[in-house]
Amino acid sequence: MRLNRFIARCGAASRRGADRLIADGKIRVNGVVVDETGVRVEPDVDVVEFDGAVLRLPEQLTCIALNKPAGYVVTMSDPQGRKTVADLIKDAPRAVVPVGRLDAPTEGLLLLTDDGALAHRIAHPSFEIDKVYRVIARGVLKDEDVDALEEGILLDDQRTAPAIVEVLGTDRNETHALITIHEGRKRQIRRMFEAVGHPVKRLSRTRVGPIVLGNIRLGRWRHLTPEELAALRSAVGLSNEDKDGQG
Repeated sequence: MRLNRFIARCGAASRRGADRLIADGKIRVNGVVVDETGVRVEPDVDVVEFDGAVLRLPEQLTCIALNKPAGYVVTMSDPQGRKTVADLIKDAPRAVVPVGRLDAPTEGLLLLTDDGALAHRIAHPSFEIDKVYRVIARGVLKDEDVDALEEGILLDDQRTAPAIVEVLGTDRNETHALITIHEGRKRQIRRMFEAVGHPVKRLSRTRVGPIVLGNIRLGRWRHLTPEELAALRSAVGLSNEDKDGQG
């Protein structure tokens, strides 16, 4: 395992932060200062130290699925005193952090994990992990509106990546639809629908890659099954050799 990844997995720093620690000569491997980021270590054999403390991998990595209610911010603490997703997972057996974001009014599937590599690959748009949302929007979505959403909307001088839109039903006052994207720009779906003249009334994420929300009750969470975790890791290109297990 690459040294910077090992440090990140141990929770001592992010991957970039680990690179800085190594470059600054703050990491020792088997008693010797290492300042090259490309060094590889054997977690069960080599002794890696930072500030005199031996770094150890968690025995098992955890990934959970939460059905986030509206009104909770996706952070583990909030200086403004708002409700956070941390309030919903106080009974989780390990310290996990959110993968990506959902804005406060948005409900639905949020993954949380202590696996930094997995979190990075799910959230980063370059890995093109599909996220599916159920949308209730004002007014009737026309064919040209669907075409515009699928082709990409100009937001902040940058066009969104192609999306997939499935209209589930309409009436005179609103449209129910599914939209699939793999980006995670701030308020992206809400801004996309606003751009075509149909503001979002309600938004809920129903799927992240192969993981579906299913019947998780609002405000509750569950562990991913081993099969789900394997499918998720495969979807982001992590091999079985990288798998440390699940809490």
